[in-house]
Amino acid sequence: MIYNTRRDFLKNCGMGLGLAVTSNLFKGNLFAQSGPASQLSTENRYGITIEEMKKLLEIALSKGGDFSELYFEYSIANSVTMAEDIIKSSSENIRLGVGVRVLKGEQTGYGYTNDLTFEKIKAVALTAAAIANDNSQLSIANLNIAQPKLQVYDLSNPFYDKNLELKIDLIKEAYNTAKSYDNRITKVTTSLAEDIQYITIANSEGLLISDTRPQVRISTSSTAIEKGNRTTAYASGGGRIGVDFYKNVVTPAEIGKRASEEAIILLSAVNAPAGEQTVVLSSHQSGVMIHEAVGHPLEGDGIWKKSSIMWDKFGQEVANPIVTIYDDATIPNYRGSMNIDDEGTQTENVMLIEKGKLVGFMNDRLSAKILKQKPNGHGRRESYKCPPIPRMNNTILAKGDNSVDEIISSVKNGFYAKTYEGGMVSGTGKFTFSVNLGYLIENGKLTKPLKNATLIGQNTNILKDMEMISNDTAFFLGTCGKDGQSAAVTAGTPTLKIRKMTVGGKS
Repeated sequence: MIYNTRRDFLKNCGMGLGLAVTSNLFKGNLFAQSGPASQLSTENRYGITIEEMKKLLEIALSKGGDFSELYFEYSIANSVTMAEDIIKSSSENIRLGVGVRVLKGEQTGYGYTNDLTFEKIKAVALTAAAIANDNSQLSIANLNIAQPKLQVYDLSNPFYDKNLELKIDLIKEAYNTAKSYDNRITKVTTSLAEDIQYITIANSEGLLISDTRPQVRISTSSTAIEKGNRTTAYASGGGRIGVDFYKNVVTPAEIGKRASEEAIILLSAVNAPAGEQTVVLSSHQSGVMIHEAVGHPLEGDGIWKKSSIMWDKFGQEVANPIVTIYDDATIPNYRGSMNIDDEGTQTENVMLIEKGKLVGFMNDRLSAKILKQKPNGHGRRESYKCPPIPRMNNTILAKGDNSVDEIISSVKNGFYAKTYEGGMVSGTGKFTFSVNLGYLIENGKLTKPLKNATLIGQNTNILKDMEMISNDTAFFLGTCGKDGQSAAVTAGTPTLKIRKMTVGGKS
């Protein structure tokens, strides 16, 4: 999706060994068990007893740290890709390891290993402990097994135990629909990516909690050619779902059709006119703008480090009073949803901007401590190799009172943004977004399809320039990059009108 280059990489995010595909522990303790790994005890899954976990947490605090944590991960990721009318590739990747984190004040010590022996984890714990250097040592609370209070994933008919043939059938359905949509469609690529992740978190405060997380996505890219004009469009569907999603919610055929339909429309698109104008953002993919231009500046690390333009605006009116934005990780089955975050904190619906007023930030444990707030379920990490950092989950602009027709008809001349290619936001709040498909608005109606457009602006300006918001919320599935880590996210927005924004195009 969007990769924001302004954020510094955490320099303490990389001590340890590389990924191991197989090991004696993996074969003996995971594959030898009957049933899914989610049913295994922590000891059987990772080969480390609860008593050993407590001892490792003590070792991690032995040099005077404030807090220590173990993050165990076992995940299996599968993908299948179809192109040129054949199955081009199929892969399976396995990840198994543990990360050890120590906090001391504002500092983070971190190490990881895929060698799950006590002695190796001990060595990593001592490395993470090196950020502290005093004689004080906190006592470790007894580890008490806890269960997530939420269940926001569909595990009723999961992908992880399905054979390859079923997955091939699903991508063929999307691929064939996209390819046969129009004879001008010359190239189609369809892929299915799915993974199942099992995590266990233990910390020095006595928390011991596990979670089982599915993630699935079917994606199609379609390319059309006519008289030397070449266009490409993309569509996808998925989330923390099971097989039934592609029967009851969105079919692979619908995904394939959407990609090819847009590619064909783009063949007749003209270059977008440049200049400052009224802009209407459609529902669905416009969620990426809320994610980038509003969401990232409200992540807790940017606030306490004062690198976000929003760091000193808590309690102030930062948007038109019609604007309410929240991040809710508890919505069932969404790509960014989680029962607990990667620190073991229960997720919740966090209000960020309420009726124009900045009322909250997305916090992990460290940012919450520094900001004197509470953790609210936004500590996320790409894998056991990286420490958690504040990240979005499902970031949503709340519904408004207007209809789509009212919004479009209120614009005499303007630009309608339909789908996007990508974008970027800086610490100052300035952003650019490349639009894949747009439309010209003339006398309150959508007319010509447009291409080669870029939306340019500043987040505090667009928040105040939002004039009308519809009630047709739709969602964009994304993969967000920050500090060298990727995370699955969702962003949602209704159709909305922005009074003025710079549109970069070709005049």
